[in-house]
Amino acid sequence: MSSQQPAVAETTAGPVTATDRRRWIALAIVMTAAFMDLVDVTIVNIAIPSLQRDLGASFGAIQWITAGYALAFAAGLITGGRLGDIYGRKRLFLIGITGFTLASALCGFAVGEEMLVASRLLQGAAAAMMVPQVLSIVHVTFPAHERGKVFGLFGAVVGLGAVSGPLLGALLTQWNLFGLEWRPIFLINLPVGIAGLLLGRKFIVESRAPKALRLDLVGVLMVTTALLMLIYPLTRGRELGWPLWGHLCMAGSLLVFAAFVAYEKHKTRKDGSPLVELSLFKVKSFAAGIAVQLTFGVVMGIFFLVWTLYMQTGLDWSPLKAGLTGVPFSVAVSAAAGLSVQLLVPRFGRKVLQAGAVTMAAGLVIYIWEADRYGMAIHSWQMILPLVVMGVGMGLIVAPLTDAVLSEVPRQHAGSASGLINTTGQMGTALGLGLVSLVFFSSVDASIGESAGAPAGEHTSAPGAVGTAFVEAFESSLWWVAGVLVVIFVVMFALPAKPKQHVEGGTTEEGQGGSPDFETVPRAEEDVEQDPEQDPEPEPALSR
Repeated sequence: MSSQQPAVAETTAGPVTATDRRRWIALAIVMTAAFMDLVDVTIVNIAIPSLQRDLGASFGAIQWITAGYALAFAAGLITGGRLGDIYGRKRLFLIGITGFTLASALCGFAVGEEMLVASRLLQGAAAAMMVPQVLSIVHVTFPAHERGKVFGLFGAVVGLGAVSGPLLGALLTQWNLFGLEWRPIFLINLPVGIAGLLLGRKFIVESRAPKALRLDLVGVLMVTTALLMLIYPLTRGRELGWPLWGHLCMAGSLLVFAAFVAYEKHKTRKDGSPLVELSLFKVKSFAAGIAVQLTFGVVMGIFFLVWTLYMQTGLDWSPLKAGLTGVPFSVAVSAAAGLSVQLLVPRFGRKVLQAGAVTMAAGLVIYIWEADRYGMAIHSWQMILPLVVMGVGMGLIVAPLTDAVLSEVPRQHAGSASGLINTTGQMGTALGLGLVSLVFFSSVDASIGESAGAPAGEHTSAPGAVGTAFVEAFESSLWWVAGVLVVIFVVMFALPAKPKQHVEGGTTEEGQGGSPDFETVPRAEEDVEQDPEQDPEPEPALSR
C-alpha cells in the first residue's frame, strides 16, 4: 500500500487507519473548491458599478454576467454528477476546478462585456463539473461515523460563503489593487484553483458508481435550449424594444419543455436512464417542493441584483458600504438556519418553512416602508431591522427545505431527486435575474421618462432623478418579491407536515441507506478498492 493513499478506502491490505490525516487534507481541498464557487455566485453583484464604468457594460450585459453563471451551472449540474458517476469523481473534480480556474482568468482579463459574459458561462459550466463531486468525495473518503461532523463543517462553509462573497467583493473592488478595479474578484481564484488542482491530484481518492447510468445528451440539449429561449429574450428584450421574435421565442420555450418531457418518458421506457426521473413528480410533496425551490430561486435572483443596484447606483454608495450593509442579513440567515434544523423543524415541521416565508415577506414590507419614508437619505443602520427580519425568514426556509422535499421520495431515487432540487433552484435564480428587466428596469425607464427600447445606462436625466427612479423601482420590485413569497407560502401546504426521514445526512429514521454503493478506482501504484458492502448510504444533497 502506498504511503500516499487516502485514509478510508478499502485496500488489498485492509482498511486504511482512521487516524490518517490525509483525508482531512482532501476535505480541505474539496471544501475550498465549494467555497470558491459559493463566493463567485455573489461576489459579482457588488462590483457591478465598477464593471459598468470600466467596460461600458449595459444593464442587459450585467444581467447576463450574473444570470449566465447560474444558467450554465443549472444546465450542467445533473450532467456533471452523472459524468462523475461514470468516469470518476476525482477526475471530474480536477477537470472542473481546472476549467473554473481558467474561466476565472478569462473573466479577470476580459476586454469587453461580450468576453466577460462568455467567460462567466464557461465558469458556470466548469462549476457544474466540480461542485456535484464535492459531497460524493466526502462520502467515499470518510467512514459513516465521521460524516455528521464533516457535513456540519460543510454547512459552516456554506454560511461563510454567504457572508464572505459580498464583503470580499466589496474589499477587492474598493482597494482597486494595482489599478485593476473589479478584476481581482475573479483573479483571486487563480492561486486557490491551482493549489486545489495540485493537492487534489495527490490527496483525493478516485471513486465512481458501479452501476452508473448513461448520459442523456439529447435531454441536456433540449432543456438548455428551452432555458435559453426563455431567459435570453427576458434579459435582452428591454434593450431591443421587446421585438416580436422575443415573444415568439418565449412562447416556443414552453413547446420545447413539453417536448423534453415527452422525450424523457421515451428515454425511461427505452433504457431507464433519463436526465430527469419523471416518476418523482408523482410524489405530491416532491412536486410541490420543486415548485417552492423554483419560485424561491426567482425571489433570490430578483432581490439580490436589484438590492445591489439600489444601494450602489440609486443611493450612490461605495462597494464597501454596500457590502457591510449586508452583513446583518448574512448573519441572520446563518443563525436562523442552524436554529431551524436543530430545534424548530423536528418539533414543528412544515410550519417552520411557512413561518419563514411570512417572516421574509414581513421584512420586505418593512424595507419598502423605510425606502419610501427616507428616500435617498436612508442610512445603513436604518436597514438593519428589515434585513435581519428577512434574513431570519430566509434561514428558516433554505436549511430545512431540501429534507422536506425529499422526505417522501423513495430511497433509490434520493440522488436523482437531490440533483433535480439543486438544478431547479439554479434555474429559478437565472429566471429571476432575467425578470429584473420587467420588474425593475421597466420601472426605472418609466420613472425617468425613457421609452422601453432606449439603451440601458444612457440616462440623460439629472443624477438625483436617476437615483429617485432607482429607489422607486426597488420598492416596486420588492412588492413583486413579497407576492411570490405569498405563493410559496400557499404551495408549502403540499409539503409533509413533518419530514419522515433525513435523506440529506445520509440516513433515514430507520438508519438505512438508499443510494447505490460507491466503488473506488485504483490509481497508479495504488490498489484502492472500496468494499461494495460498506456504508451503503445515499449521497447528501448539495444545497446552495
